[in-house]
Amino acid sequence: MQVLIADDNARVRQGIKSILNGHEDWQVCGEAKDGQEAIDRAQELHPDLILLDISMPGMNGLDAARLLRKSTTAKILVMSQHDATVLTRRALEAGAHGCLDKSRLSTDLLSAIAALLEGPNPSSTKAPA
Repeated sequence: MQVLIADDNARVRQGIKSILNGHEDWQVCGEAKDGQEAIDRAQELHPDLILLDISMPGMNGLDAARLLRKSTTAKILVMSQHDATVLTRRALEAGAHGCLDKSRLSTDLLSAIAALLEGPNPSSTKAPA
């Protein structure tokens, strides 16, 4: 599975890559620093999964998710440093398949991705908050 990471913080992107490196079937195919770059990279790379931060400069993650849903079949997992339980509804409405609290990435990221991939109806799956 090819994963695109979109987050304006290079440390967060590196941390996510470190977490994903432990799973031999998942590979980071690209990175983006804002919503528009995420859209451009998704069109170029055709990832299977896009990890998308909500708070990015320029185009935010929710706006990017709306546009990505129209141009890609990739699953979208939105990440936020804010309360993910509050943002989950907005993320799903924007076209994301789930929302994850960034403070819990180290413990919840792999299981959230697995839930998206294995869920019976990924379009309604909520990742752990």
